[in-house]
Amino acid sequence: MAQSIFITSAEGHSGKSTIALGVLDALSHATGRVGVFRSIARSTAERDYVLEMLLEHDGVELDYDECIGVTYDDVRADPEAALGVIVERYKSVETQCDAVVILGSDFTDVGSPAELGYNARIAANLGAPVLLVLGGRSQEGLGEQLGKTQARTPAQMGQIAALALAELAHGRAELFAVVANRTDPDALVETIAEVKAVVDASALRDGIPVWALPEDRFLVAPSMRGVMRSLDATLLKGDPELLTREVLDVVVAGMSMDNVLPRLEDSAVVVVAADRTDVLLATLLANASGTFPSLAGIALNGPFPLPEAIDRLIDGLGSSLPIISTEYGTYETALRIMRTRGRLAADSQRRYDTALAMFEQHVDVDELTRALGLARSTAVTPLMFGYELVERARADRKRIVLPEGDDDRVLRAAATVLARGIADVTILGDPDAVRGRATELGIDIGSADILSPFDAAHVDRFAREYERLRAHKGMTYARAADTVTDVSYFGTLMVHLGLADGMVSGAAHTTAHTIRPAFEIIKTKPGVSVVSSVFLMALADRVLVYGDCAVIPDPSSEQLADIAISSAATAAQFGIDPRVAMLSYSTGESGAGEDVEKVRAATALVRERAPQLLVEGPIQYDAAADAAVAAAKMPGSQVAGRATVFIFPDLNTGNNTYKAVQRSAGAVAIGPVLQGLNKPINDLSRGALVDDIVNTIAITAIQAQGEASTTTGESA
Repeated sequence: MAQSIFITSAEGHSGKSTIALGVLDALSHATGRVGVFRSIARSTAERDYVLEMLLEHDGVELDYDECIGVTYDDVRADPEAALGVIVERYKSVETQCDAVVILGSDFTDVGSPAELGYNARIAANLGAPVLLVLGGRSQEGLGEQLGKTQARTPAQMGQIAALALAELAHGRAELFAVVANRTDPDALVETIAEVKAVVDASALRDGIPVWALPEDRFLVAPSMRGVMRSLDATLLKGDPELLTREVLDVVVAGMSMDNVLPRLEDSAVVVVAADRTDVLLATLLANASGTFPSLAGIALNGPFPLPEAIDRLIDGLGSSLPIISTEYGTYETALRIMRTRGRLAADSQRRYDTALAMFEQHVDVDELTRALGLARSTAVTPLMFGYELVERARADRKRIVLPEGDDDRVLRAAATVLARGIADVTILGDPDAVRGRATELGIDIGSADILSPFDAAHVDRFAREYERLRAHKGMTYARAADTVTDVSYFGTLMVHLGLADGMVSGAAHTTAHTIRPAFEIIKTKPGVSVVSSVFLMALADRVLVYGDCAVIPDPSSEQLADIAISSAATAAQFGIDPRVAMLSYSTGESGAGEDVEKVRAATALVRERAPQLLVEGPIQYDAAADAAVAAAKMPGSQVAGRATVFIFPDLNTGNNTYKAVQRSAGAVAIGPVLQGLNKPINDLSRGALVDDIVNTIAITAIQAQGEASTTTGESA
């Protein structure tokens, strides 16, 4: 029977989806199979965007249709029958999961008291404790979705809590916890105290947690895509990627351009009558100038097509600012924009990152999962492993330099890393261009350091250092000054000189371009002859280490031993108990030949250099990974059948094997993680996704933590 939690609110627009996302993310880190169930959907005609967002979470493997209970129409027609259907459909989901997040209704149909009471009955019949969400903002009409509401006082929050708890008790629902959401940031402590007093007085058991999350205007502001949907509009011009940007204000340009320009606000949507092409062009130029606020978009209203000459002129400007077109008049357009509510969706990165970061900051996730009775699973899923990486990186934040500031994936990854506190970030590139593009993308990199690789003071310092390091190669200051403006050299020198703790690059550069400066400047650790790599292979229930799959084509016995020892150290650094398998097409003494002898010699060297390591070789993959095969081929071995570190005899074998496992077994391949360098430099695949970059930044930060502790230990 799955552990479940029922999330409901006392009214609409409380930000329940933010809490649901945070709870789902927390549960997915504690157990392998998590599910989502929406008890009452608004309709079957339009898909529930909150449920869709939660189903996109990495830890959920359920279909949309099986996760819906009933609709409002069903409840109106026959409440008792609807309740029976909800229970039946929930039980089908429960059998597939270890934990289920159940979403209550959205208060879009019947009156609030009756609806909360019905939610309480659902929770009681599903046997799911209730996490009650209280809204910290009053509902005041047109400006509510843009964050222009009145914050409720702690006393008002206590009154709402008392009414809601009475309704839950009447429905025989068990209270699990209370979250005061969208609370006045200056009154978090007071709100928690007020609500806690009410809970303690009303609850049948002690120790019910009460948490509070502050209001964040980006979570409630609509996106340009949402505005476009509300206006039944079409995208006329601009970059579709920028439709995810939040709209924080509305400017109705019903005047001359001289009077419109001073009224422009950051992240505003500007409503322009389609026949006022002078205002349209002035707004576009203002947005591009850099001397006016950066806009979210332009809404052209009215049944007037753009003149051909104006259309051609706009195309020539090359603006990426979204221009949407609607048939509505000015008043109706402005009204519909103001009524557009923000949606928390997976494709809105800033909103998604902000929601998770806020939940993690203000809710005790360990207490939540512990109170639900979820013991941490012994299996390690890819999602759990990714979470552990993030948690370890956060524990001792390091600064990572990202040389590719002109790549949108890198900027998006940086925004996630900063929002979730994974690391501090320095981005290389033209500061105005980088910040401008981030603003266009609707992401927040405000806390990042942005540094031009042509910054004169840094170029001079780096050139002198590079000249010194390469003096034996005849390096001159002039050549060094030219070389260090290359972003890979610039970033590597930052790491070398302690201005950053590690570097992540390669999204837009080759592996050679990324790591060549490291060979010249960072160099290898004492006792290590080669730089090699591993992939952290996150399988369904465990994480393995594969090396070398990316750097050394045909390692010698000595190099293979180095790779094995470095890979074991990397495994230990990431919490994987190293049991090393030196792979070959032969197991034990069963085969001979040059390739087998190379592996046999490498195994002997590993045992000589690192006698504490558990190592076996030569050994075939099946004997290393499968206990039954190991029992037949190598009985009594401490590694066979239990290997965690797999060392391939050459790059051809390693690269193909990791890709085969990745594609055929659905493993998540994290890497390549470079090892053997004095300081961490890591390469990305040029096809890297944003999540890949985030994971690599976390890995680099953890490597930097290890380097720092080693240095401290040596100095002590």
